[in-house]
Amino acid sequence: MSEVNTKIGNYTITDVDIDTFISGMPQEQQMYRSMPEFRKQCEERLEEICLFAMYGEEEKKDETEMFKTSMVMAKRDILSQIAMAELLQDVSVSDAEAKEYFLGHSKEFASKASATAKHVLVDNEDKANQIKEEIESGAKSFEDAAKEYSTCPSAQKGGSLGTFGRGQMVKEFENAVFDGELNKVIGPVKTQFGYHLIWVDDKNEGEVPEYDKIASQVKSYLVNKKQQEIYQNKLKELRDKYCK
Repeated sequence: MSEVNTKIGNYTITDVDIDTFISGMPQEQQMYRSMPEFRKQCEERLEEICLFAMYGEEEKKDETEMFKTSMVMAKRDILSQIAMAELLQDVSVSDAEAKEYFLGHSKEFASKASATAKHVLVDNEDKANQIKEEIESGAKSFEDAAKEYSTCPSAQKGGSLGTFGRGQMVKEFENAVFDGELNKVIGPVKTQFGYHLIWVDDKNEGEVPEYDKIASQVKSYLVNKKQQEIYQNKLKELRDKYCK
């Protein structure tokens, strides 16, 4: 890839300028950073910016209050970004530190418990019990009962709710699912929506992965945790110093 060094009047566009320009783009566009065609498009966009900047100078826009205010704000934002970046750039976590933290907080990295279930939702308990008897007697399958009686939109899919994790359903429903037996009618369970009959097809209680498989994740988590602590401590120091 040839080095860019393009003169546009009083301005010069370099590879560093292009990289900086790309860094301000959405993440999905930054993935094309190394493509020559994409870099050329960015260079052309920077040329346009330089041309309009020179036009603005000719029109003496740099003497307006809008320009002066914008410069003050730009200086503020750039200084803030540089100061924060330098404050946090040397934060690191050793392998031993990460492993020690994992061993003491392994549950934090466990996968969430999940379940695959279906339900029948009706508006009163007596009706729910009657439907339950039909299912348990073999007169109707759970899916057919859901299609016929359930008031939930899932009825058209035989009551299927698919797979969901803890925290995604109301508490009473969640407790019944994760505490109940597989392949058996559970309920009626009362929630704010009505009375549910529940059938759990599968459950995954969640597992703690081996450290070696998530070592980088643990390190990233701890680096971010340290950075947050440093940031908050510095912020308090600055508030005490400047906000008087």
